[in-house]
Amino acid sequence: MTDDVIAEGVTQTAEGFTKTELNLAQNFLDQIPFNQMLGLQPKRLGADCCEFTMKMRDDLVGNWLQGILHGGAIATALDVTGGAMAMIAAWQRLHRQGAPKEERPKQLSKLGTIDMRVDYLQPGKGKEFTASATLLRIGNKVAVTRMEFHNEDDELIAVGTGTYLCG
Repeated sequence: MTDDVIAEGVTQTAEGFTKTELNLAQNFLDQIPFNQMLGLQPKRLGADCCEFTMKMRDDLVGNWLQGILHGGAIATALDVTGGAMAMIAAWQRLHRQGAPKEERPKQLSKLGTIDMRVDYLQPGKGKEFTASATLLRIGNKVAVTRMEFHNEDDELIAVGTGTYLCG
């Protein structure tokens, strides 16, 4: 499948997903109240990388003296992005294994974070941020992802590694 643009500028490239299924995945991620509260917007949902963006707002400040983004907002953005990458990788694994399409959502309903590590490299200064994730490993039960968090000047603010239950 080649790169296609789906709702509101989101790029998708994921084998085993129809355009409708990727729209459903995006809609699912959009409906999570905490994602909405943070303003997380999917930018790319792909087999090789997932990206979400968020804008700086006054209610996301963790250090009001310097106007720095709260570390919890950074960690959540990394977790959501890593989880989306794990979800896509698990869906594709099920596709390659020949699992019926109607069974895949049921198998992924247990997807959740097992463990996550975040390294904060510099203060979260900026107006718009991008969290990205790539897959390190997918197994029958667990997926491991690597995440990065950048500001609009492409300064690396934080990195993370996430382990997700996916089967």
